[in-house]
Amino acid sequence: MKLPLRLLLLLLPLLTGCASLYFPPPPHAPMLTQKGEFYGSLSTNQHTNFALQGAYAFTNHLAAAGTFSSLHRQKSDRTEDIDFGEASLGYFTRLRDGRVLEVYGGAGGGHTRRLERDEAQRTTRTLDGDLAKVFAQVNFARKKQKTLRIFRHDFPLTYGAALRLSYLRLHDFRIDGQLQPGIGNMFFEPITFTRTQLVGPVQLQLMSGQIIGFHKNNYLKAANSVFQLGLVINLGEGKAGF
Repeated sequence: MKLPLRLLLLLLPLLTGCASLYFPPPPHAPMLTQKGEFYGSLSTNQHTNFALQGAYAFTNHLAAAGTFSSLHRQKSDRTEDIDFGEASLGYFTRLRDGRVLEVYGGAGGGHTRRLERDEAQRTTRTLDGDLAKVFAQVNFARKKQKTLRIFRHDFPLTYGAALRLSYLRLHDFRIDGQLQPGIGNMFFEPITFTRTQLVGPVQLQLMSGQIIGFHKNNYLKAANSVFQLGLVINLGEGKAGF
């Protein structure tokens, strides 16, 4: 990927911030290589959205993955609380030259709540509801020969991408306690990630990308982009692993 495009993908999440009752958890990208391999990740972003992820390879091609994402923040005009979990099953395979391809399908759910306030800090509106999602995702990565050299130490770099298509539904949706019609939206999330090996199986990961919504509505918007910085650990990886 050319440098200008990579920089654009990193900056896009910083340019969006409209309120939405959904904050997307980062797509998981374990990039498993063999049976018995474990992947774990802990990440956060500028919105104090924390994500805990894990994956395990049951065979040389089949794996399970899970994500828990939590966002609790208070601003002058609103308070937002979103907790969301996902689980998926996937197929992975090693290609030539250290490349890895993964395909996952899964579902998730959680709860969202927002309190809106006026300038006098009085609550003007309360919105809450349950979220349900199904998704399909494809991951691709290749270990590069390039390294990052800092203070005479070389840190191997890995670049990859993930494409996720999701259908999300907001149900049992209430405004000030009054039940509202359910709302749905389809989202497409293209993301890229870069990993730098720190020591042993521990890596630093930067994940960035956009979320694109196919239906316009006031509450499930494609407003919060994916931007996560975190630590990754891979245990039991093969020689072609990362």
